[in-house]
Amino acid sequence: MEDLKEQIIRQLNLQEVKPEDIGNDQPLFKEGLGLDSIDALELIVLLQQYHNVRIANPEDGPNIFYSIRTMAEYITAQQNKTA
Repeated sequence: MEDLKEQIIRQLNLQEVKPEDIGNDQPLFKEGLGLDSIDALELIVLLQQYHNVRIANPEDGPNIFYSIRTMAEYITAQQNKTA
């Protein structure tokens, strides 16, 4: 999950944030890191570029991008489907 945190920090250009500042279960949007809809698009790009994973149903986005843990679980599940 540390790699994923570093990827998010780079992708979103969060210069003031370090990987250890992001809790695995901390919400990424609203009260958590405070990400917005533009950041969500960047996270979708990150999934495609780094992990070759696409989101089939856009309605799943809020659940997938809730936290680092939910993103990591989604990535793992999708990669296992294609393995």
